[in-house]
Amino acid sequence: MAGVPDVPGDETDRVFRLQEEIDQLKEAVVSHAVVDQAIGMVVALGRVTPDQGWLVLKDVSQHTNVKLRCVAEAIVLWGRSGEMPAEIRAELDDALDRYGPAQIPGAPPVG
Repeated sequence: MAGVPDVPGDETDRVFRLQEEIDQLKEAVVSHAVVDQAIGMVVALGRVTPDQGWLVLKDVSQHTNVKLRCVAEAIVLWGRSGEMPAEIRAELDDALDRYGPAQIPGAPPVG
């Protein structure tokens, strides 16, 4: 407002809100990177398209009632450690059966 001096508490609140927003954006960027890595692993290992890889992650998340980001983290960790929660592994296998494998252009037919 014109003519009304800024109240220090208002400025502090504004800085706090902006810091919260920055923290949320940082978390979103990290989460997006993990999801992209997991899609890449699903694409490579399941021989599905990137769109199918996304659908596989969504299906696993929905059928296990585990947040998609957490499913993605489990898949990425599995790539490093070879270990994955049994429930996620079983649903991942089922989802890959539903969506893949995709036919690679020029490759012999699968099966």
